[in-house]
Amino acid sequence: MAGVIGHPIRHSLSPAIHNAAYRALGLDWLFCAFDVPPGRAAEAVAGARFLGIEGLSVTMPHKAGVIPALERLTPVAAALGAVNTIVRLGDELVGDNTDGAGFLDTVRVDEGFDPAGRRCLVLGAGGAARAVVLALAGAGASEIVVVNRTADKAEAAVGLVPGLARTGQAGEAGSADLVVNATPLGMGGGGPLPLDPAVLGPGQLVVDLVYHPAVTPLVEAARARGAAAANGLGMLIHQAAHAIRLWTGEDPPTEVMSAAALSVLTRRD
Repeated sequence: MAGVIGHPIRHSLSPAIHNAAYRALGLDWLFCAFDVPPGRAAEAVAGARFLGIEGLSVTMPHKAGVIPALERLTPVAAALGAVNTIVRLGDELVGDNTDGAGFLDTVRVDEGFDPAGRRCLVLGAGGAARAVVLALAGAGASEIVVVNRTADKAEAAVGLVPGLARTGQAGEAGSADLVVNATPLGMGGGGPLPLDPAVLGPGQLVVDLVYHPAVTPLVEAARARGAAAANGLGMLIHQAAHAIRLWTGEDPPTEVMSAAALSVLTRRD
């Protein structure tokens, strides 16, 4: 048994993604979603421990709340102060964070883009943005610009990789090789764009971490300007794939996982 804790959780794609992978791999595993109210993360982890649940994914609002209930954290989870994957190692529950690794797989594997030596701009400074900033630094990006309306949050994200990242303005996206939208702008298909698309153009990759709708306003605008663009479904799939590897030791079929997610999203449309 594996699962995900969060609140609200009923619309999570994780059960469809994980269970499709387990079926394809021929594993006798089942993945369920558990709605855990805010402030009850430690109790949920204790329940998972004593029930023998082998793997636990963690989503909002519990990514920090689970930490006191764990024996230790990986260096990435410790740096981010956030856990999205709990791994059982013997009697220990270890907190990891696969968001950054999932993002790198998206740009490298799905989009054929290597961040090494490239200029990157990240819009937002929340949990997803911080994971992306740390991952891009580890991948060898030459510069990372963080843009956020709240200055102290932007500085905190920059502080993850001092000397490499800096705060900046959305207009600087025009000189970036990679532009990442890690804000909720565009979710649901409406609202303002996180930047002026006039600064975008050919030779750039734009990744919008919003994945519903499939073609967000930013993705549509970026493609209209000649830039390559992708939504955030790839990151969701690849971070889940990393969790499955950690739990089972198997290499999951990301194509099958993606098809399962798209099937659910199509029914919701």
